[in-house]
Amino acid sequence: MIITPLKTNSAEGEACLAKLLSRFQQAENNCRDLVAEIIEQVKTRGDEAVLEYTRKFDSPDLTVESLKVSTKELQEAYELVDDDFLATLAKAIERIQVFHEREMEDSWMQTRENGTIVGRMVRPVDAAGLYVPGGQGGSTPLVSSVLMNGIPAGIAGVTQRVMLTPPNKEGKVSPHLLVAAQEIGIVDIFKAGSAWGIAALAYGTESIPAVDAIVGPGNQFVTEAKSQVANMLRIDMIAGPSEVLIVADKSAKANYVAADMLAQAEHDPMALAILVTTEATLADDVVTELDRQLAKLSRTDIAAKSLEDRGVILIVENQEEALTIANDIAIEHLELMIEDPWEALPQIRHAGAIFLGHNTPEAAGDYMAGPNHVLPTMGTARYSSALGVETFLKKSSIISYSRQALVEDADHIRLLAGLEGLTAHAASVTERLQDK
Repeated sequence: MIITPLKTNSAEGEACLAKLLSRFQQAENNCRDLVAEIIEQVKTRGDEAVLEYTRKFDSPDLTVESLKVSTKELQEAYELVDDDFLATLAKAIERIQVFHEREMEDSWMQTRENGTIVGRMVRPVDAAGLYVPGGQGGSTPLVSSVLMNGIPAGIAGVTQRVMLTPPNKEGKVSPHLLVAAQEIGIVDIFKAGSAWGIAALAYGTESIPAVDAIVGPGNQFVTEAKSQVANMLRIDMIAGPSEVLIVADKSAKANYVAADMLAQAEHDPMALAILVTTEATLADDVVTELDRQLAKLSRTDIAAKSLEDRGVILIVENQEEALTIANDIAIEHLELMIEDPWEALPQIRHAGAIFLGHNTPEAAGDYMAGPNHVLPTMGTARYSSALGVETFLKKSSIISYSRQALVEDADHIRLLAGLEGLTAHAASVTERLQDK
C-alpha cells in the first residue's frame, strides 16, 4: 500500500500530525557552507566566478559574450514556438494581468485643520531579479514562473526586470521562456542559475546588474542563497517543497482526489500530498486510485517516492476537525472537496491558496486562473502571503507640519522625548518655538 490511512485519534495519527506541524526545514550545514562560499566567490570575482560555476554544472562552453541572451536569440525564439503556445500564453497573461492589477496600492494623504499633512507614498523598487529554474536542462520550461514573477513586477512599475535562468548544455535557453518573457516586456535575460545566479543578482557583476528584490522558485541551493542575501535586499519568501492538503467528504470522487495528490507528488520526491477525510471508504478508494493512476505518469518514480515517503491520508470524525487540522497545518495549497465549500470558507484562516469545489484542481491555479502560484510553504502561510504586486512595492511615510500644528503638539512631543531621555529631540521643537 503506497499510503496507509491513519485515524487522527490513534497514536500513529497523532504522531503524524505532530510531524506535519513541525515540518519547517532549515538547509543542511554543508549546503549553507557551500552556498556561502559561492556567494563570496561571485561577490569578489563577478562574471569570472559565474562563468566558472555555469561551465562546471550547466554549459561547458559558455562565454562571457553569451552570458546575456542576445537580440538574435530573442528574435529566433518566436520561430521555434507554435501558434497554440502563443494563444495559450496570451490567455494566461491576460488572466494573471487582470487579477494582479487589483492588487496595486495607491499613495494617500490625510489632512488636519491645523495644517498637518500625513500620508503614505507608494513606490516600486528600481530593479527586480526574476529567477526561473532550468526545468530538467530546459526540456520542461517553467513558463508559468516567468509570468507569475514578471507580471506583478511590471504592474508595480519596476523599471528594470532582470531574468536569470540556467542554460542547457549547448548554452541555450528554451524559446518558450524567451517568448514568454518578451510578451510581458522582459528583454534583460541572463544565462545563470543556482546560488551563483542569486549572488550575481544580489551583488552585481560586470554583466549582470544588481537588483533590489529577488523572486522566483528554485532548489535548496537557490533557496539558501536567497536566505543568505535577504539582509541586503527583498526576497519573496523562503520556500520549501510544494504541498497540497485536500479536505474531502462523502461527495468527493476518489479519482479526483488521487489525481490532485499526484499532481503535487510529481514535483519532487520531497513534495507533500495530504488527504484529510471524514470517510474511511473514500480513504481506501483513494489509495486504490493512486496505484492505478501512478502508472500513467511521466514522472512515476518521483511521484511514487513522494507518496511513499511523505504522503499522508488522515481519517477524522467530522468536517470541523478536518478544517481545524487544515488551519493548524497552514498548507500551501488547500483544496475543499466538500459539499458546500463556500460555507466552509469563512472558517479557513491559514492557507497559501484555497481551491473550492470538485472542479477546481490546483493545476488551474498554477497556470490559468489568475492568482499567483508563488505561495508560502512549510506552515509559513500562518503569517505570510502569496507573491503579488506588493512584493515589489515599498512605502514611505509623508509628514508635513504647519507652525500652528507644531505649537499644538510641542508639549506632547517634548514630554515623550523627556521620558525617553532624548533631550535633543525635545530641543529640536523648542528651538523652533523660540524663533519669532
